[in-house]
Parts: sequence; structure tokens; C-alpha cells
Amino acid sequence: MAKRRNIKAKKRNKPAGNKRPLIILIMVIAMIALVFFLLEKLKRSVPVTVPEKPVQEKPVQIKPVPKGSYKMPVRKDYVNVEHQPYTSTIAPLPKHPRKRALGPGTVAIIVDDMGSSIQEVNELMKIRLPLTFSIIPGLVKSKGVAQTAHAGGYQVMIHIPMEPQGYPHQRMEQSGLLLSQSDDEIHKRLNGFLQEVPYAIGANNHMGSRFTEDRAKMETVLGFLKGRGLFFIDSKTTPHSVGYSLAREMGLETASRNVFIDNVQDVEAIKAQLEQLAGMAHRKGVAIGICHPHKATILALTAAMPELQRSGITFVYASDLVR
Repeated sequence: MAKRRNIKAKKRNKPAGNKRPLIILIMVIAMIALVFFLLEKLKRSVPVTVPEKPVQEKPVQIKPVPKGSYKMPVRKDYVNVEHQPYTSTIAPLPKHPRKRALGPGTVAIIVDDMGSSIQEVNELMKIRLPLTFSIIPGLVKSKGVAQTAHAGGYQVMIHIPMEPQGYPHQRMEQSGLLLSQSDDEIHKRLNGFLQEVPYAIGANNHMGSRFTEDRAKMETVLGFLKGRGLFFIDSKTTPHSVGYSLAREMGLETASRNVFIDNVQDVEAIKAQLEQLAGMAHRKGVAIGICHPHKATILALTAAMPELQRSGITFVYASDLVR
């Protein structure tokens, strides 16, 4: 009996080693579960920032101005629909004082009939030599051309439409000056021209083979120009023009055209006319040529003007040659 009691006592005192691994496993699983729970809770508490998509602005649609309906007021922030005048990559020409000392071989070239295209004035400014742009008021790009040229350091004139011989069969701009108009009407139209061609410092006649022969009407025009401080260049569309002589009588700064450069639309013919103009400038000291923004003319000027400058010709603005 005593032996049996000892055996039972040993069984009660034997350690329960087979239960400990199970308890440890349960504790490890619990700790892992607790760690995952805490990590998930921490992840949910941190805000997730989603990058915003860039806002794409719709391009501004600039509608072209319909032909013949151009009535834009004078603005400092004018933007032309064909080109933007103030974003040109062409650097402005350096300013020079008017009435500088002139030597023999001095030439001024006036480009008439400007105002239809900004591209034309940009192409001509690439020559990097003085050119005077005479702009017909009322054309679709008149203001844009004037502002582009002025921003580039070039000088601007008003190309005043005047009644030609053969009018009305000979067509001209509706805003032009007619012999039948009163002095008040002429003044009104001239004031409008100044609004259409900002920065103008002078004027010359567009057509006007009849108008410039009339002393009374030319006195009205020249008196207006003198009162505004503008000079006058007589384009000499008729040998009987009184423009230059009358302007001298009235004390208005003036000069007259010597050579029409591009009556023949051929590059070589225009170069020959430029040589003639240069020869006249060497003989007389100064000379004024008039041309137009035709494609052949732009090509000829681009090629010939730098060569003439290297040969001794000095190019100036029309304002430098009025007296």
C-alpha cells in the first residue's frame, strides 16, 4: 500500500511540461495579431494625399477682324491677330537724333502702301537699315503696322489718299480727300487719319495726281499738317504738283521724291533703280526713293541695301531730309 501511495505522489509532483509549448504558441500568435492590429490602425490614421491633376487652360480663341469692318479704338495693349507686334524677336534699331549731319551719298527710302500686313513690316525690318513706312489709314492692319514699326525703332508716316486724275473711274480709298469736299470735311478726315496711324511724324500723298495740283485744297492739307508738327513729302505723282513749293512758302518742313524704285516688278530691275538712286545721291548729296511692299521689292531691298551701304551710301529716315 505504501508503495502505491508513493507512485501516486510522484505522479502529482511530476511537472506538466507538455502544456508550456502550447501556451507560448498562443502568446506569440496573440502578440503578432496585436502588432498587425496596431499597424492597421496607424495606417488608417495617416491621411493619403492624391496628387492633383494639372488644370489645362483652354486656349483663347482670337477671331480675325472681318475685312472692311476695322474700327478698333486706339489702345496701348493692342494685339494684332496676324502677328503680335511687341513679341517680335527683331531688336529695335538704335535711336538717332533728327537733323544729324549729312554727307554726300545720303538716301532715304519710303515704303508706301503699308497697312495690309504685319508680316511685310517684319520682313522689311530684318534688313536692319533705316526705312520709313508710309501707312494708308483705314486698312485692316494700319494700326498694327504703325505700332510694330514704332516698337522696332522705325519711323512712320501717313500715306494720305488724295483724288487722282480720272476719278471716279480711277478708284481710290473711300476715306480719301476729294476736291469737292469742304475744308471742315478735309480736317475731319485728316484727324481720323491721325487716329488710324499712331506715331506718325509726317505725311505724303497716295495717288493725288489731281488733288495735289489744286493750290487751295493743298493749302488746307498743309496748314493742318503744319499745325500738328508733321512734315510733308511730295510723292510727285504729277509733274504739276504744287505740294513741295507751297509747303516751302508756308514754312512747312518738306521734301520731294526723286525716284520711284519699283514701277517694274522684277528684282533686277528694282536693284537697277536703287543704283540710280544711289548715283543721284552721290551727285546731289541726298536723294529720296519711294517703293512698295511687293515681294520682289522686299527681296531686292534685302539684297541691295547692305551692299550699297558698304559702297558708301548712308541710309537715313525721311525726316532727316526735310528742310
